[in-house]
Amino acid sequence: METCPAVKNILLLDSEGKRVAVKYYSDDWPTNVAREAFEKAVFAKTQKTNARAEAEITMFDNYIVVYKFSQDLHFFVTGSDNENEIILASVLQGFCDAVGILLRANVEKKEALENLDLILLCLDEIVDGGIVLETDANVIAGKVASNSLDSGAPLSEQTISQALATAREHLARSLLK
Repeated sequence: METCPAVKNILLLDSEGKRVAVKYYSDDWPTNVAREAFEKAVFAKTQKTNARAEAEITMFDNYIVVYKFSQDLHFFVTGSDNENEIILASVLQGFCDAVGILLRANVEKKEALENLDLILLCLDEIVDGGIVLETDANVIAGKVASNSLDSGAPLSEQTISQALATAREHLARSLLK
């Protein structure tokens, strides 16, 4: 039986393995303690690798983990052990590139935290409930940017309340279709 490509989680950690933005799409880690333990273990396993030029793939606890580092941020996409690595790598690349576009190539922890609302919206555009929706970074960044309340405001000046209002509008529009 063929199934849609699925993602278990997307993690954005800092250079010490601490959360910047994470999204879980499965119940494989039912508690926050289990999730943090998984994040810490994945970070420990991958921190000594050099995944800066291109994505790396590893098996960890019967999961496929695709990861890439950019300055002081570590990007991870996890899938089941039978998931297609190319699709997981496409999700990772789309996420990394979209974040790069949204942060104007200033992909570092401080900038990511200042624009956390954009990163979380970015995650919502890429994956919904574990199902991959989009992997093209330009499309993802365009949707995030077009969903802002004030389209004339620079992306870096949007607030969390604007992002939440945009998300509410987007949900309302999708329910009315």
